[in-house]
Amino acid sequence: MSDSKSAGQFFDAAIGLLERVRDEESGNIAAAGAAIADTVAAGGRLFAFGAGHSSLPAQDVVYRAGGLALMNLLTVPGTVGVDVVPATLGSALERVDGLAGAVLDSSPAREGDLLVIISLSGRNALPVEMAMNARALGLKVVGVTSVAYAEGTRSRHSSGGFLRDHCDIVLDSKIAIGDAELTTEGIEAPFAPASTVVTSAIMQAMMAAAAERLVARGIAPPLLRSGNVDGGHEWNGRVMTEYRDRIFYRHG
Repeated sequence: MSDSKSAGQFFDAAIGLLERVRDEESGNIAAAGAAIADTVAAGGRLFAFGAGHSSLPAQDVVYRAGGLALMNLLTVPGTVGVDVVPATLGSALERVDGLAGAVLDSSPAREGDLLVIISLSGRNALPVEMAMNARALGLKVVGVTSVAYAEGTRSRHSSGGFLRDHCDIVLDSKIAIGDAELTTEGIEAPFAPASTVVTSAIMQAMMAAAAERLVARGIAPPLLRSGNVDGGHEWNGRVMTEYRDRIFYRHG
């Protein structure tokens, strides 16, 4: 069987986006990594949030081999992943006013912590209010979004603002409006979204920058090792014991 032209085009598109982000967002990624490292050094806690498919890059840095043990997933019931039925409910909840405030108020997040908010469009009430309320509580907010949406769509939040308007640091994923990289004759809708690939890469680059910054400050990064390599469970047990007051996914 011959190779798929569309598959190759998707790889090319994703690689092109990754190269753009690497070259154009390097300063912001370094700044986000420094903010994470500074939070860790100061005894603060780390959280990541995303709704729908934007939750996937958030989950990718939580309890992850090779990742920082201190990154916690901030969950909003019904919006994390696509396991809620009907799946459309998750999209509807992203537009509910007041939900973000209720979640933050009942979460362990407090002044001095850091929250990474991922939202491709950044236009719905949930991520906008999450950023606004987090900053009001004294958290530092890093937003990972596509600036193209803020420039080419209308906000669904009552303020008229987007996620990027309420963050201390903004990382632009460069994803085009609609999040589909390919078109071809015979298929009416554009297809092949690349936002998860690119956003996950941004998250991991940010974590790498944070680890580098911690080492520069003379602090051993609290990293997890794979449980599938010898000594991994013992290593992770020591890390989780040392930082147990800042790791919330261990508690039932």
